[in-house]
Amino acid sequence: MTTEAFAPTAPGGPQTKAQTLRSYDVRDFPALTGLEEEWRFTPLKRLRGLADDGFTPTDGQLRYEVDALPDGVTFGGVHEGDARIGSVLTPFDRISALAHGRAAEAVVVAVAPETRPAAPVSVRLVGQGADGASFGHTFVDVGRFAEVTLVLEQTGSVTLADNVEVAVAEGARLTLVTVADWASDSVQAQHLKIRLGRDAKVTHVQVTLGGELVRQYTSVEYTGRGGEAELYGLYFAGAGQHLEHRQLVDHSVPDCRSYVGYRGALQGASAHTVWVGDVLIRAAATGTDTYEINRNLVLTEGARADSVPNLEIETGEVAGAGHASTTGRFDDEQLFYLMARGIPEDQARKLVVRGFFAELLNRIPVEALRDRLGEQIEVRLSKAAA
Repeated sequence: MTTEAFAPTAPGGPQTKAQTLRSYDVRDFPALTGLEEEWRFTPLKRLRGLADDGFTPTDGQLRYEVDALPDGVTFGGVHEGDARIGSVLTPFDRISALAHGRAAEAVVVAVAPETRPAAPVSVRLVGQGADGASFGHTFVDVGRFAEVTLVLEQTGSVTLADNVEVAVAEGARLTLVTVADWASDSVQAQHLKIRLGRDAKVTHVQVTLGGELVRQYTSVEYTGRGGEAELYGLYFAGAGQHLEHRQLVDHSVPDCRSYVGYRGALQGASAHTVWVGDVLIRAAATGTDTYEINRNLVLTEGARADSVPNLEIETGEVAGAGHASTTGRFDDEQLFYLMARGIPEDQARKLVVRGFFAELLNRIPVEALRDRLGEQIEVRLSKAAA
């Protein structure tokens, strides 16, 4: 596979997202220093060498668990020769390129055309240890006019770099729920790329609760008119955690839509969250309708939230384009209002945070998972109050 260049790169580095280098070869990417715009928020020393190429992957550190599959849905492993692997995602950073080259095999979740399972499909990735580095690759293939809900849950202990490719064919509908509920010693750097066909729609709900350091990059590409992407995110960082979420929504064809809405809460010393939302509207993408918003709730002193929305527009013929970002302390007035009505302070705090996350939790169409995640958030708040 070869390097791709979408536009000439200026001597000082890419000036726009359209000029960013894409390559499967890690040698095309220089070693990271932390001075790069894409990496300035990430504590590189805590990546445990995932950005280096001088070590051998540790075998047997990843285990997949799959619930009973409905008719029309398959799950299995494939090797490098499978034409699907790399057809959606061309890495545009060093760690993603390393993961592409080092993953021993990929797992494929395939949904046959016009398949519409009544129940969600559930796949769990369980980490078996964080001592050595692991590399993973997942491909989700949703056929034409299929409609499915897929839950990808990640638990256990890992030091992991992985890529996830999602192909949603013409007229298909995918609700994708990804949950990073890693053990506290885990480190993950992930790139998830979604490619949408004509009139296809994806609703992605990304939940990040666990891990010592988790950096997740989600990108979206449109290949035909009428594509829709709704990206929702919920994250809750505790003491010492670094949770970083980045999106790149690349509008390159006319009459497509995107919405990005992420919400995060932070509590505890050195809790750090990062959200960077990039939306690129190319010159040919007339009629684009896009909006992105990030909201952060800082619950205690010593926590830090960085939030950076970016819009890059190359045409004036858009249906709509906007962004917003807010980061604030706990709302004392709201808390006082509830306490004045006889609600104890600890319960009032839970109610405020529960309301902050309720809209996003309700986007998860799996009741048992939705309830479990809500309970985990309650436990975190109880620990802070103890």
